[in-house]
Amino acid sequence: MVDVSRDGSVVRITMNRAAKRNALSAEHLTELLDAFREARTSDAAGIVLAADGPVFSAGHDFADVHARDEEGVRLLLELCTVLMKTIQSAPQVVIARVQGLATAAGCQVVASCDLAVAADTAGFSLPGGKAGWFCHTPAVPVARSIGRKRLMELVLTGDVIDAATAVEWGLINRAVPVEELDAATDDLLARATRGSRASKAIGKRTIYAQLDRPEIDGYEIALSVMAETSQSPSAKEGRASFLEKRPPVWPD
Repeated sequence: MVDVSRDGSVVRITMNRAAKRNALSAEHLTELLDAFREARTSDAAGIVLAADGPVFSAGHDFADVHARDEEGVRLLLELCTVLMKTIQSAPQVVIARVQGLATAAGCQVVASCDLAVAADTAGFSLPGGKAGWFCHTPAVPVARSIGRKRLMELVLTGDVIDAATAVEWGLINRAVPVEELDAATDDLLARATRGSRASKAIGKRTIYAQLDRPEIDGYEIALSVMAETSQSPSAKEGRASFLEKRPPVWPD
């Protein structure tokens, strides 16, 4: 249900459960988690998360959820949370290629990626607000992308927003015609993976560590890491190449 391929410095992970709208059953979540754990330990510079079929992901597989008691659902949600944390903690740049509708935990996946490019026909929603099971966990990373009032509109109405609105709100980076989706995804990833991989991995980890802290705490975290990494081989090479007016030769 998950296809993994390598294209140069990029690992491509594709959800291939189109008949089930790429719903996130425990089995599917486990396969995705295994794929990301393997990719994060590779020498790849970037990871693309994509999906086959008309829907990117419909969120949790309700057949799986409905068969579980509370403890079983808790374990399922914990598995999903581990996947989201693994995506964000990967040293590589992770970009979502969104070709269709992303709802509930599917929207959560998009928000958990570092970057996202979508077809202009794609849509995004947290539909629990108009149903019987509120989108509590999907709202966590979405809130950190779009802000309080827009989050409340999504979770309370359950309405689908289009890709242009998702760009305006900050949920995704780009919305392009579907025939341009691959090129736009690859272009943004190529630009986001330039430079030292080691430096970028530390930078990504530090950004997530300080992002939602009070400003004074954010400065404390960032200052400490920036001072420490100023002496790294990548930092020294970056400064030396600038001063010597030559292309950098990254040690990593």
